[in-house]
Amino acid sequence: MRLQETAAATEVLNLTWRHNLALTNRELQADLDSRRSLAEVFRLTRPRWIFAPFWDDAHPDHVAATQLVEDARFWAKLSKTDMKGEPFHPQRIFYYYCVHLKMVPQPAFVVDISEYCEAKLRAVACYASQFISGREHIQPPLVDRLREEAGFWGKVIGTRYGEPIASREPLGLTDFSGLV
Repeated sequence: MRLQETAAATEVLNLTWRHNLALTNRELQADLDSRRSLAEVFRLTRPRWIFAPFWDDAHPDHVAATQLVEDARFWAKLSKTDMKGEPFHPQRIFYYYCVHLKMVPQPAFVVDISEYCEAKLRAVACYASQFISGREHIQPPLVDRLREEAGFWGKVIGTRYGEPIASREPLGLTDFSGLV
């Protein structure tokens, strides 16, 4: 079921590449094997930026995923190793807020996602097994809640929809022309 949902979301987002480390749901650990696997992906794909769940969340898998991403980012730059790929250090880790977060932290910035919000929500809807099946009583439904939250963050920056992003590291600007 998850593979079918992922394939559908991949199509909605028109992705040309997607990879899954096959780590076990509800048992995610930031262990050495997982760290190595993810560091190798970073070394081979060489992403400029990495996105991970916000570090403070109620869901243990989200917290473990964040720790795993941070650890793998460090490992990816190591030179004395037999990992696949050349040493590489992604420039930044950005943190997105998860649906289990029960607080409203101050983001480092908010991105205007007005052009992409509906596609994001269609992709999320592909994962119906994650938020249906016994949870139909939760109101408003998840996709509606995500749209409302994006509307709130869009209002904060003067756009229709926005996505709050956190950063543990300082951000630099070359000028103010990109600010909305």
